[in-house]
Amino acid sequence: MKMRSLLLLATALSFALAACSGPAETEKTPTASYDGDVVPEGRAAEPAVPAIKPVDIPTRGGDGSPIELAALTEADVSGAKLKGELACSFAADEAAQPILHAQGDVASADPSRGIVKVGDTIEAVSANGGFDAMAKGTKFFSKGVQLRVALVGPAPGGGESPPRPATLTADRADGAQRVFAGLWRCGP
Repeated sequence: MKMRSLLLLATALSFALAACSGPAETEKTPTASYDGDVVPEGRAAEPAVPAIKPVDIPTRGGDGSPIELAALTEADVSGAKLKGELACSFAADEAAQPILHAQGDVASADPSRGIVKVGDTIEAVSANGGFDAMAKGTKFFSKGVQLRVALVGPAPGGGESPPRPATLTADRADGAQRVFAGLWRCGP
C-alpha cells in the first residue's frame, strides 16, 4: 500500500513538472501580423482576425432624424480640390460611389482633408495625420459630426490598393449614431 502511494505521488509530480515546463524551443521564424507585416523576432503576431461581414446599423438616438450620407460623384471629388499624394475612400461595395473621400500626404503630420455629402450639401472633413494615419482607419471631424473608420478584416484580394472590409460610424452632435458597412480603399 505504501509503495502504491509513493508511485502515485511520483506520477503526479512528473505530470505537474511537465505542465509547468514550456514547450520545446523551436526555430523562431517571423510571423505575419493582421496587416500582413512581418513581426520582429521576440514579439508575437496579432491573432489572425477572421473576415467579418460588416453590417449597417440604422440611426439611433438624437432627435430621431436619420443620418444620411449620399454618394459622391466624380464632379464632387474634383470640385473639392483636395490636396494630398494619396487618397482613401469609403463605399458600400466595390461598384458603389464613395460616401467619404479624403486625401493626405505620406509620412506627414499635416491633417488629411476630405468630403462627405449630407443631402445635397458637400461638407469638408479632416483627420489628424496624413495618409499613413488614414490607411489604418481614423476619425474624421466636421461641423456637427464625427466619422470613424474602423477596419474589420483583412483585404480579401491582392493588388496595390485592395479594399478592406470596414465600418463608418457617424456620431452627430445631438447624440445620434449610425453605422455604415462597406469597404475602405487607400492608395493611388
